Amino acid sequence: MPAKSLEQVVNLCKTRGFVFPGSAAYGGVASFWDYGPLGVEMLNHVKRIWWQESVYARDDMEGLDAAILMSRKVWQHSGHEATFTDPLVDNRETKRRYRLDHLLKRQSAEVLEAICDILKPAPTFTAPSRQATISPDPEALASALIYHYREVQTHFSASTDQMKSENAAILMDVFGLTEDEVRRASADSPVPRADSKMFEPEQRDPLTAAAVLDPADGKPGKWTAPRQFNLMFVTHVGPVEAAPNTPEEIAARAYLRPETAQGIFLNFKNVQRSMARKVPFGIAQMGKAFRNEITPGNFIFRTREFEQMEIEFFIKPPQFTGEGEKTDEQWHEEWIDQRYRWWLRYATPPTAGNVEMEEIEERFRKRAQAADELAHYAKATTDIEYKFPGSLSWGEIEGVANRTDFDLTAHSGDVPEEDLKRLKLEPNKDSNQTFDYFDPDAKQRYVPWVIEPSAGVTRAMLTFLCEAYDEEVVKEPTKQEIDQIKSDAAMIKNNAEKKIKAAEKDAAAGKETKHDPVQVRAFLDQLEDVVNRLPESLDEVLLTLDHPGAENLEPVKKFRVPTEKFMEEVSRTVLRLHPALAPIKLAVFPLKKNKPEIVEMAKGIKRMFQKHFRTVYDDSAGIGRLYRRQDEIGTPYCITVDFESLEDRTVTVRERDTMEQERVAIDDLKDYLFTRLDI
Repeated sequence: MPAKSLEQVVNLCKTRGFVFPGSAAYGGVASFWDYGPLGVEMLNHVKRIWWQESVYARDDMEGLDAAILMSRKVWQHSGHEATFTDPLVDNRETKRRYRLDHLLKRQSAEVLEAICDILKPAPTFTAPSRQATISPDPEALASALIYHYREVQTHFSASTDQMKSENAAILMDVFGLTEDEVRRASADSPVPRADSKMFEPEQRDPLTAAAVLDPADGKPGKWTAPRQFNLMFVTHVGPVEAAPNTPEEIAARAYLRPETAQGIFLNFKNVQRSMARKVPFGIAQMGKAFRNEITPGNFIFRTREFEQMEIEFFIKPPQFTGEGEKTDEQWHEEWIDQRYRWWLRYATPPTAGNVEMEEIEERFRKRAQAADELAHYAKATTDIEYKFPGSLSWGEIEGVANRTDFDLTAHSGDVPEEDLKRLKLEPNKDSNQTFDYFDPDAKQRYVPWVIEPSAGVTRAMLTFLCEAYDEEVVKEPTKQEIDQIKSDAAMIKNNAEKKIKAAEKDAAAGKETKHDPVQVRAFLDQLEDVVNRLPESLDEVLLTLDHPGAENLEPVKKFRVPTEKFMEEVSRTVLRLHPALAPIKLAVFPLKKNKPEIVEMAKGIKRMFQKHFRTVYDDSAGIGRLYRRQDEIGTPYCITVDFESLEDRTVTVRERDTMEQERVAIDDLKDYLFTRLDI
């Protein structure tokens, strides 16, 4: 079974050396993570198997590593500088910040309808072409609100002298602008606008007027107008000491790349010519990308610094596709299928049977994006999604897009007018190249179309960890042991109910409370559910004790230590990772660490394999506990050297998933393990 909660995986990663919070000694930096000894091994394995299958195993692929910093003009002509933004709103009372469309998705239908009712009677704020978009659909409504607030700001910025004082207060209140910003906005206004009194307060600020709730506390917020926030990190190239937005600063401005794709497009001709490639062929790249996400979270699912595994596969445009050649739709479907099978292959341990394989496949799906979801450059995109545990649920792990000829055309100079109009592009007067291709077989010149499979390395790691995580009972508990758990749970319940009454009494008296009655009740409900389902729910007992409502309850603290010891005896945590992904492939143990002959033989076996893959030697505990440690981090095989090994040079090899043990001659170990580890 996969992880039941994301917290299980997070706790494992932090305690066993997969992932650590970044800059923890200084309080951390949100959504930046450091990858520990096991994490870096697994990340490298993810990248290795992707590169091996995407590049080495194909006859139509080349590799590339483009620079992280590129000319600012790249991002201007790709559309990122103008459109790679999120509309953000702030709750001025709680100081929490949200992306507007995400905030709207968490509102009730009644709240969304209230916003629509406010917007619809205000035609001054709504462009005629946008009238139809004023609907309760969160994304369409977000677009209408952005336009609405833009019109409001324009109106109140362009004001007559006698209205400046009043309008300045409105701008500072609704839009959160400073006095200097208000002064500049008024000075830049081309013409005065109508009397501001024609606009009612609710029309100026529909989010607040409609009582949009803050998801953090469930209370209506006092919201700022949405402001566009560019997701690219800005830096500068060269020695720059200039004020923001001055010609000197703008000339030196650069961005940390938000994606690796643009570097591939700019090198299309370089790779094609240097490697004498014919279309169709692809270029693969792995590398860092950076996005200043406003609402990152869910551990390493959405981070500000991440690594991409991306392919741009160049194909013939539809009008140049000959009889018997694959169309762009066929290439798209082929890549979707190949990438989907890659995910299933490495999410499935070799020991999985047919039933397990079917269950794993149910947690992966292909979802074609609807028309209103598509990026501006895409003809079609299909997301490969995984059903993560808990509230994260279905999340995108890879996108496979048909990007047409948008990107190569966008970076080309001297493009025909009809192509610019078709792709809704402005002429590129900065580029000194045209990214077209002369087809020697067809004797035709064209700009290739592109199929793009794009996945994240850390998101892949999280996917495989969630799928591999398992807690299983290896020894049936006795009735007496189950009764003890029930007795301890009853003691916890009695104590918790007293704490609830005390907290409610303190709250009524206006005093600060140590416990949150709502959270404690939620904890008790969860605890009761787990206890009622024992012994089937045994693996959920410790997880329940991590509930926020259990914090500061003394019986829980007393109950945890013996429960952890008991659970260690009757159950195990195991990562059923595909061997290709396992951070450590082999662990070697001596049965007796004070027996020099056994220790030397065990260390000799470690040396035999450590040049091929990560191998560890461990003698810090009993054999049973050593097995549990390696199960928890996904090590596929363990070898134990014992007294019998000194006599016949055989060792015990234990397989992780089945826990089956087999005696194998030391001389046969390489063939035995290399076959099973697919090396």
